[in-house]
Amino acid sequence: VTLFPAVLTVPAGGSATFFCNISMNKNSSSEYSINWYKETNHSQGQKIAGISGKNRQMNMEKYLLTNHTPSFKIEILNLHQNDSGSYYCGLINFFESNKLMESNRSHLVVTAAPEKTNATDEPEIEEGNLPDHVKAMLLGILLLAGAVVLLIFGCRTIMYRRGGMIPHEDCAALRGWEKPPVVSVSTVDYGELEFQWHSCPRVPLETWPVDQTEYATIIFPEEKPITPER
Repeated sequence: VTLFPAVLTVPAGGSATFFCNISMNKNSSSEYSINWYKETNHSQGQKIAGISGKNRQMNMEKYLLTNHTPSFKIEILNLHQNDSGSYYCGLINFFESNKLMESNRSHLVVTAAPEKTNATDEPEIEEGNLPDHVKAMLLGILLLAGAVVLLIFGCRTIMYRRGGMIPHEDCAALRGWEKPPVVSVSTVDYGELEFQWHSCPRVPLETWPVDQTEYATIIFPEEKPITPER
């Protein structure tokens, strides 16, 4: 009868599995059972579970036994640190004066459960469960962005209605434009001086700017009058 693994280290809360292999003669009876024992601090072994060679499986609260002849498996569930100790299996043949054949000892070490990460060290914010101040900040950003978009849209609408040439003062301030300086342009009206036989129409006085009136003296050279015979 052999047992393995020889040493097993498992954290608390897990499970440990040991295998017990038996070897029997072909002529021996099939009336046998496998018992499992635990020793603590080199004390006398105490039976913790057992299964008959005719049963395929036994499910107990703490142990799960499975018959895979010639191998028997035991699973120790929901480990605690006080489960640490030495384990072994024993073969009992009922037709051989209840002789007990013990296996070697395997040692189980149950370590402390891994510490959980402190929530204050690594805060995790689940999606859809944001703090109130974060929600308020996001809402303010969205409202501000919406106001800017509406203002730009309104400015563009005003600019298009005015022909798209001169932007509105508010829009110019928003886009960094400067209002173009007002440049006064003087216009000059030119009249034509025509020497014709018919009389020239009078031009209203108000169309002739006072400061632009020019005077000229026409001097005709002395010549003999031209007669029709010429």
